[in-house]
Amino acid sequence: MRRKGEVCNLSELKIGQVAVIKNINISNSNIKRHLLDMGLIKGTRVLIKKIAPMGDPVDIEIRGYELAVRKADLKQIEVEVLK
Repeated sequence: MRRKGEVCNLSELKIGQVAVIKNINISNSNIKRHLLDMGLIKGTRVLIKKIAPMGDPVDIEIRGYELAVRKADLKQIEVEVLK
């Protein structure tokens, strides 16, 4: 489990952890635009809600709603752990 203040990829967090998005490093502009449109933008708080049995996708809570995101995409999102 990552500690408060640590910077890591969103894919590295465990269920119940909260983080704030610092940077999105996705080179594919279509996928990046799609994630931005869904609210995954710099400064947004993210809570890890559920992880599928095989580890993919991951269910996150962001801006009051739940969103399932592929682990490959989460690896490209840099966050700072809050809890």
